[in-house]
Amino acid sequence: MSRFIAVVLMGILSIVHGQHTEKPIAPPNEKNDSHVSALYVLGDSSVDCGNNTLFYPLLHARLSLYPCNGSDATLLPQLLAEKIGLTSIRPFYGQNGSLEEVLGGLNFGSTQATIMNQGSNSHQSLNQQLRQVSETMQLLQLQLTEDTAFQFTKSSIFFLSFGKEDYIELFLHNSSSTNQTLQRGAQHFATILVNQMANAARYLYNANARKITCLGILPLGCTPRMAWELNSTSSAGDYNANGCVEHVNDMIFEYNRLLDEQIDKLNTEFPDAQMVFCDVYNGMMEIINEPRLYGFEDVKSACCGLGLNGAMIGCISMDMACDQASTHVWWDLFNPTQAVNKILADAAWSGQPIADLCRPISIHQLASMKV
Repeated sequence: MSRFIAVVLMGILSIVHGQHTEKPIAPPNEKNDSHVSALYVLGDSSVDCGNNTLFYPLLHARLSLYPCNGSDATLLPQLLAEKIGLTSIRPFYGQNGSLEEVLGGLNFGSTQATIMNQGSNSHQSLNQQLRQVSETMQLLQLQLTEDTAFQFTKSSIFFLSFGKEDYIELFLHNSSSTNQTLQRGAQHFATILVNQMANAARYLYNANARKITCLGILPLGCTPRMAWELNSTSSAGDYNANGCVEHVNDMIFEYNRLLDEQIDKLNTEFPDAQMVFCDVYNGMMEIINEPRLYGFEDVKSACCGLGLNGAMIGCISMDMACDQASTHVWWDLFNPTQAVNKILADAAWSGQPIADLCRPISIHQLASMKV
């Protein structure tokens, strides 16, 4: 994997070698008063459809071959990028080796990425993605003047969305370590993950990032696969009226609560930076609890999948998809539809139609800030 990264970076260097170190870069996009040079995305299937996960078609395992309905453009960070005025965010492994693509922003996300695990040939963990970001920022410093690279990085947004895969492994992999983790309680596991996310934010800050957004985890207990998988092991009283597994959601809620608190502490620790927490858990629960208010008809079943509520087999062919994905909250086993992501993107950007999704400021305010 590291050799592949080195090849990519050497390819970029070979193309731009010999260019003047003061190569002009485009000013921050002025759409919607934006002061954002680029968007750099890190995360799991909430930010990657599999385009940036090596060998994903062969190694997608229990997950869907098509974990989103369309392309990365249907996911939350890319929808936000469009609002900012950025349109050329390429997958890290999909770039052709040009400096312009690096300056346009990159998606380092990997569909099955976790916070805790070391990663594999099929996906890149949080730490692996952070190393890729560091190498990319070092490349900018080599090819631009130090001041130019510093200002470019400062005015870019770094978007992180992790944790979902860690909880999927926790609940769906029955092992002795899983049982020990569950016995220690929700706060213990959440604290471990949140501390890693805080360290990631510090790592990015030390790489000159000053605008950082951390996404919470969606209500995993409401996903079709989790509800189906735990049906035989959970008591009837553990399901709410919407079919969500409450003890799973309780653990996710605890993670989000601790991450929200940690973001507040980081903003105090780094007063020259702005870090934002986006609460997609409460945003999606708002939709699930009042689906018709937001135009949805089905809050339980996957649009693309087979078996009860489309939860037994993931989306292995787009021909399996329902006729009207926009009426479903869930696209596949664990991921929301584009219609849900659009609502969340609107709320993250402006606070409407769901208030206070992102705090302490909206993504629009973050994009408009000068640093």
